[in-house]
Amino acid sequence: MNKPILSFEFFPPKTEEGMDKLRAARKQLAQLQPEFFSVTFGAGGTTRDRTLETVLEIQREGFSAAPHLSCVGATRDSLKSLLDEYRSHGIKRIVALRGDIPSGMIDPGEFRYAADLVAFIRQEYGDIFQLEVAAYPETHPEASSATADLASFKRKVDAGADGAITQYFYNADAYFNFMDECGALGIDIPVVPGIMPINNYSQLARFSDACGAEIPRWMRKKLESYGNDMPSIHAFGLDVVTALCDRLLQNGAPGLHFYTMNQAGLVSTVCQRLGL
Repeated sequence: MNKPILSFEFFPPKTEEGMDKLRAARKQLAQLQPEFFSVTFGAGGTTRDRTLETVLEIQREGFSAAPHLSCVGATRDSLKSLLDEYRSHGIKRIVALRGDIPSGMIDPGEFRYAADLVAFIRQEYGDIFQLEVAAYPETHPEASSATADLASFKRKVDAGADGAITQYFYNADAYFNFMDECGALGIDIPVVPGIMPINNYSQLARFSDACGAEIPRWMRKKLESYGNDMPSIHAFGLDVVTALCDRLLQNGAPGLHFYTMNQAGLVSTVCQRLGL
């Protein structure tokens, strides 16, 4: 088995204290020699400046940083100015997304879909950037059907995506089934599973309901039974997530992309248990 690609996702902190915490988490995770650190971009580009600041700090520390770029509500000019800035700073990888449509937005702007963004970047910049896109093994919550969602993923690949990162999931079969369907359509880019460590059950349940990630019933019941017993939640979560990652890697997943929530502890423990 080849060495798995590891990557870690952060969000740009709002305060200096948050930045200090993120620096400490990054220092710990850097020891795992990730391929890149990615940094999210708020709905409608609301964190644009903080995303840029965080990405440049990661670059200065000598690591590869991949800013997320969402196109909802953006114009060609606003995207071009941001991409020019990333290029001038030596950023080589972009996570290209449609992005969440902010509540009340009627007109999504010049770009309706992530495939339009990928096509635009390829047209303007050729192969300067490595482009990662999103994939949904359990189907995007807004998709009319699983077939329509797969067709949408194929459009992103055909537009020039180099790789994909999935929404997190806890059912490995959803990923393997998705990969079989991709193979049947001739999609052969690496699709890296997104992994969400289990830190806080109520927060996880809220996230999962919003983004369409399924928490299997047996897991929900077990997590609910722990109430506010955080050590038990963490211990159970570590066992479940480590077993999931192990099964994914043993069966051909090219790597793991961790949604860190700007914390290193649980992610580091999972990677240690996996021998990474």
